[in-house]
Amino acid sequence: MLFTYKALDTKGEEKEGSVEAVNIDVAISSVQKRGLILSSIAPAEAESKLRIFRRRASMRDIVILSRQLSTLFDAQVSALRIFKLMAAETENQTLRRSLTEVADDLQGGSSISNALSKHPAIFSEFYVNMVKAGEETGKLNDTFGFLADYLDRNYEVVSKARNALIYPAFVITVFIGVMVLMFTTIVPKIAAILKDSGQELPIYTKIVIGISDFFVNYGIFLAAAVVIGAVLFIRYARTPQGKFSLDSFKLNLPYIGDLYRKLYLSMIADNMHTMVVSGIPMLRAIEITGAVVGSEVYRQVLNETLVAVKGGSPLSTSLSQYAEIPGIMVQMVKVGEETGELGNILKTLAKFYQREVMNAVDTLVSLIEPVMIVLLGLGVGLLLASVLLPIYNIASTAA
Repeated sequence: MLFTYKALDTKGEEKEGSVEAVNIDVAISSVQKRGLILSSIAPAEAESKLRIFRRRASMRDIVILSRQLSTLFDAQVSALRIFKLMAAETENQTLRRSLTEVADDLQGGSSISNALSKHPAIFSEFYVNMVKAGEETGKLNDTFGFLADYLDRNYEVVSKARNALIYPAFVITVFIGVMVLMFTTIVPKIAAILKDSGQELPIYTKIVIGISDFFVNYGIFLAAAVVIGAVLFIRYARTPQGKFSLDSFKLNLPYIGDLYRKLYLSMIADNMHTMVVSGIPMLRAIEITGAVVGSEVYRQVLNETLVAVKGGSPLSTSLSQYAEIPGIMVQMVKVGEETGELGNILKTLAKFYQREVMNAVDTLVSLIEPVMIVLLGLGVGLLLASVLLPIYNIASTAA
């Protein structure tokens, strides 16, 4: 449960913040452990619900933060001072509030990983466990450097793949909007002229007029059905079964599915490599990777793989049971297990699939424009031909 509080620090300055606790007594104790003199505290359930929409920080913000943290830890600045400094300098209000709370927790005696774990909307389980490994090994500067490099690579790959899909989605949306506008405003006026002429209309013109009549007479019902369908689809997509079905559909799409598959494989290899070289046990690395991979299909694969590895099966043998994991990845992992160089093998696989994603995106972008031009041209051409040819025939007959 979330509680908001107002308090005074040792210098008499007013402080405001929030704390997660099972009840108000635990919340009071947590605030007092931060060295603050409590003046008021109250539940903030309504605020907590609203913050679902506010508590967002971009991957770019986290990359920059991790890079700065690495530099400051390398300069042997104390953790408390680092997070206070980052909170004061960060422009993102959500991130600033979280960093302030992290600094308060550190002042109360909490570890960095435990303080970060209270903000899962910003610091993922992967991020927290990497920091925990850095605390145990005493190499927090290297850990934050690893995190910055990993997030930077991940940001580049994901953003490039996402941006490649934005352009066609925008063009198709605009095209559909223009076509609906034509069917509801322009075609009905032309259809009235054609019907008054009394001539026999071609079949394709009758189809266009029929579609236009449908939009004019039943468009409001169609719009309502689309809205209701979208709401039901979103609700279904948020269920475990819906997430799995949607992710399976994405992976089975022609060409796009191959792009998604390579994207997830690059994330799996990169996640596991980063954690393994940081000293995190393999079982924990598999578990965390499954939680943050972003695909229900691959999450299920990794969870089942985790069970098999716990039972004594080699990682390569466990992965080979699934069609979602390509043979080359299985063989490379097997070589890594046999030679004791699994970390380096995973790094090689991550780089390989990242290049594959980049190449696939470049190819997709180069194909999208000509394909869309042809398809949109055909659609507009058929529509114009359906209404202009009968008008031309009317004019020829009148002449």
